[in-house]
Amino acid sequence: MDPIISVKNLNKVYSSGFQALKDVSVDIHRGEIFALLGPNGAGKTTLISTICGITSPTSGQIQADGVDIIRDYRVARKLIGLVPQELTTDAFESVWATTNFSRGLFGKAPDPAYIEKILKSLSLWDKKDNRIMELSGGMKRRVLIAKALSHEPKILFLDEPTAGVDVELRREMWELVRKLRDDGVTIILTTHYIEEAEEMADRIGVISKGRIILVEEKATLMDQLGKKQLTLHLQQPMRSIPTELSGYALELLGDGQTLVYTFDVHASETGIGEILRKLNELGVDFKDLKSTQSSLEEIFVGLVRSAAQQKEEVTV
Repeated sequence: MDPIISVKNLNKVYSSGFQALKDVSVDIHRGEIFALLGPNGAGKTTLISTICGITSPTSGQIQADGVDIIRDYRVARKLIGLVPQELTTDAFESVWATTNFSRGLFGKAPDPAYIEKILKSLSLWDKKDNRIMELSGGMKRRVLIAKALSHEPKILFLDEPTAGVDVELRREMWELVRKLRDDGVTIILTTHYIEEAEEMADRIGVISKGRIILVEEKATLMDQLGKKQLTLHLQQPMRSIPTELSGYALELLGDGQTLVYTFDVHASETGIGEILRKLNELGVDFKDLKSTQSSLEEIFVGLVRSAAQQKEEVTV
């Protein structure tokens, strides 16, 4: 598949000597929603800023729709819309004026009908004459999206797009992002909300300490790395796990009435049948059982922890 963004061997070292990005290579597919996950300080914002030409790379190559970001910055930047993490807007400008002005910054001819379309799609039309300072935090974030879309970019970067907004508004913005993708805009978002990536992304990249440690289809990631758990709620509390079951990945929770078995869904034998048979032989009754799969958050935490452990081993 032809990538709309291609990053090759990207490094960023600041004058202090701190290396924020370490040999990052990643391709973003045309028309997808790509979620970039990582803990604070992982390099998410630095990567976005470098791709958008705001931060200069120390080394490496970046192309946006075949255009070199460094060599042809102005051409490449016109292809990109950026919604920054911070609410940086002129507080005294009206919604209409700031959105219209942003379009002009990219050399686009005035198009009131297009600006109207954007503001209506973002539920900002009735606020078009309001000054930015009069808007709520959620509305200000919508204005940032309107500004980023004003010059009709093919690529939209959203850096923590729903930070500080309530759950209802967050879901409304998810729907908006999906609509933009359906209209042909490629979306790249960073987020701290794991459920946001799980809900929206087609593919997920995980960055930790400046390195991309994994890029995968969301469904494949959860299928490959997710574990399933069988939870049994016992009729009577159990003091300890019977020795007959010591060979299984069983955990007895604090109350003694909940037994949890973790298993690999891809294994030829899950072991569930054998466990249930042995429990029956031991006279252990249970009230109910349920099966659950690891969430994306659990997978993400495991990946970051594994990457940290591998680095420690290499250092030692």
